[in-house]
Amino acid sequence: MDVIDTKPVMRAFLKKRELVRQHIDSYNDFIENRLQQIVNETAQVETDVDFTVKFGKINVDKAVVTEADGSINYVTPTEVRLRNLSYFSAVTLEMTQIKDEVEKDPVPVKIGMLPAMVKSKICNLYGLSDEELIGKKEDPLDPGGYFIVNGSERALVTIEDLAPNKIMLEKSEKYQKATQVARVFSKRGGFRALVTAERDKHGLIGISFPSVPGSIPFVVLARALGLETDQDIINTISRDLSIQQSMLENLEEYLDIRGTEDAIEVIGKKVAAGQARDYRVKRAEQVIDRYLLPHIGVEPQDRIRKAYYLGRMVLRVLELEADKRGEDDKDHYANKRLRLAGDLMEDLLRVSFYNLTRDIKYQLERSVVRGKEPSIATAVRSDILTERIRHALATGNWVGGRAGVSQLLDRTNYLSVVSHLRRVISPLSRSQPHFEARDLHPTQFGKICPSETPEGPNCGLVKNLALACEFSTGYDESEISPKLFEMGVKPIGKGK
Repeated sequence: MDVIDTKPVMRAFLKKRELVRQHIDSYNDFIENRLQQIVNETAQVETDVDFTVKFGKINVDKAVVTEADGSINYVTPTEVRLRNLSYFSAVTLEMTQIKDEVEKDPVPVKIGMLPAMVKSKICNLYGLSDEELIGKKEDPLDPGGYFIVNGSERALVTIEDLAPNKIMLEKSEKYQKATQVARVFSKRGGFRALVTAERDKHGLIGISFPSVPGSIPFVVLARALGLETDQDIINTISRDLSIQQSMLENLEEYLDIRGTEDAIEVIGKKVAAGQARDYRVKRAEQVIDRYLLPHIGVEPQDRIRKAYYLGRMVLRVLELEADKRGEDDKDHYANKRLRLAGDLMEDLLRVSFYNLTRDIKYQLERSVVRGKEPSIATAVRSDILTERIRHALATGNWVGGRAGVSQLLDRTNYLSVVSHLRRVISPLSRSQPHFEARDLHPTQFGKICPSETPEGPNCGLVKNLALACEFSTGYDESEISPKLFEMGVKPIGKGK
């Protein structure tokens, strides 16, 4: 039997991809695209003193250091390490002042400093040859992909997470009663909402989502979302007679709720009990739009699409109950997503930028109360953004209560550096058994190394990427949907 020499193939692959390219690519995408998206989500700051600040284009400079005499120097990572400084880049944002409906010209304002990843596009080493790197006293074999904060090298560790916006089926043994449950982590921007469809022992299906105590019957919620008639609800679920029979039990239970107004009134009594009727209705509509499946949309016109999506969740629950479908495997790697440096920085910056906009609003209103002319330049305190990011990187305490996201880079030798930058950690608790999560799963083949994992409580929860692992990235739905409709796919709710 001939032995195939794989060395030339691996050498060519690693030369093309590099060992920590996934972090650098993710961070570059964060700088080029996601930063502007975060700014566009806020768009503007409105105050109570008839003064509005509109945001425009954001720009990130190369990494710099401000000296004691006020001069600005473009520095290399070696100099930053030796002087115990931080390798950060200045961020400027175009802001337009609108007062008394008069819009002034946009002005670039420095809003803070952003950590520059070594070897990324905003690093001063980007694009240099080996000879040029040696001339700047840099190691040409250094893979990059980490940050430098106060002279310490900090690596962001990849986090393994369940796939958002994907329906997962399971059987729950809550209160010693076997019930069928469909869950989806609906994610839009930085907001993540868990939406659950659960069938109880009587066959009734309830929907749970944030800001609603308990659960709301599916039939009531479907009517509130625009499915007026029983036939509309049944058609949304399935044409299978046995499945339709299960739905008839739910419809008979809520015969007294006939239309959308009745259903919204029921939800209003749940989310705003004891309030006036108009407020109850308004609050119910707000909760449905904002907290129910936000990834589909947050506008009133998106409600019918949410109804069809819930119908798909309920269909899967009923198929699980009828043994026409099995439970989903949470450990299957198709149901996992890896959050790289760009994703983690996006989460951190979104919260930091929100704090900055609140402070801008406060500073503008305070200056008017004191009788001064409001000014954008004095209202923007860049320390708010910079220190929030610096503190998270230096301590590893990230938004959402996660700890250990940022770690001190292991510099024992070259292999330990590469291993650390290719590490994948699971957010599951170390003190619980989690036997299935710790086991090797067949779908990890070619993606996760089967042997490199610690012993003890971290076993199986701290993993490392396989040598030839490659990452695929998601695409914006707004670009894909028009192409699908051009190919003949019909939008939900239109046509049969």
